[in-house]
Amino acid sequence: MRSRLFAIARKEFLHILRDQRSLIIIFLLPLIMMVLYGYAITFDIRQIRMALIDRDNTPASRALLQSFTAGGLFRVVAQLNDISQVEALMRKGKVHAALVIPRGFQRELHTKPSTAVELLIDGANANTATIILNYARMLMAKLAVESLPGLPVPFEVRQVVLYNPEQRSMVFIVPGLVAVLIMMICALLTSIAVTRERETNTVEQILVSPIHPLELILGKVGPYVVVALLDASSVVVFSVLLFGIPFRGSAALLLLLSVVFVYASLSLGVLISSRATTQRAALMGAVMATLLPSILLSGFIFPIRSMPKLLQLMTYIVPARYYLRIIRGIMLKGVGFAHLWPDVLALFVFGTVLLLVSVGRFRTRLEG
Repeated sequence: MRSRLFAIARKEFLHILRDQRSLIIIFLLPLIMMVLYGYAITFDIRQIRMALIDRDNTPASRALLQSFTAGGLFRVVAQLNDISQVEALMRKGKVHAALVIPRGFQRELHTKPSTAVELLIDGANANTATIILNYARMLMAKLAVESLPGLPVPFEVRQVVLYNPEQRSMVFIVPGLVAVLIMMICALLTSIAVTRERETNTVEQILVSPIHPLELILGKVGPYVVVALLDASSVVVFSVLLFGIPFRGSAALLLLLSVVFVYASLSLGVLISSRATTQRAALMGAVMATLLPSILLSGFIFPIRSMPKLLQLMTYIVPARYYLRIIRGIMLKGVGFAHLWPDVLALFVFGTVLLLVSVGRFRTRLEG
């Protein structure tokens, strides 16, 4: 059994080394996608374009405007006289928000316990609108405290953001990208490798040999385990060096647990190849089964707890869901195996079930 298994594995290794297309898919494609997605997917707002309607035009109103623009986040791009002009600019996408300071603002500031200003926000993009609103609330709360010199402040909130103090969305996105890319590449390569035998009619030579379906699958998958780990390591190193993603945990533990994820991903590829009759069908099946579920249902971008109940249940059959917690936990928080073993167990069970189903289907084909 061992000699047959190594013979198949050696054949697959040689094919990978000789096939330039496979080498490009394995090593170059993940890095290209990492750069594109890493820079393209971001929730950070570097500048908020704002319109201003200052009906008071006093030192107090100018001081309020100065407090908005001092940090560089808010930039006044238009000074208007009428509030109807704001909507026109928002429709054209020229401004994200508009600050309206009412007439008598300075007088009311000194004669009334509170006064109001109006902040109009473009809510077409709910995420951007929420961020602007939060920035504005923090700014106004700070101004309210500073406008009461000498009065005691009942409490002070000292914010400490752990694991991502600069609150860069890239720190959250890039480790998830590693999971998505590795899963897609693993399933893609194995599904194509097996169906290629069928398309080139070399599967007939396998049919007349005394090989067991499990030997065939292990021989085919084995080289890709090694290749996938090299791929995963290069992508992680690339993400740290290019995007400055912190790595606080154990690299050895991440590599070890990545083996389980690669095992589950390769098993999915083998299952796809057991049904696909052509490389094109295997390619389409691998992309459909890995890319969309990994992006939409793994927690990569959208929080799982915010999804409808049915979609939450569907996430349990997406391997990337478990690996996302592993890689983010190790890279960003430095957690150990004691916190991650349920996810590792889920991946192992997932991979084993798919592998057994695949072996059963290959046995049927070989005996048929």
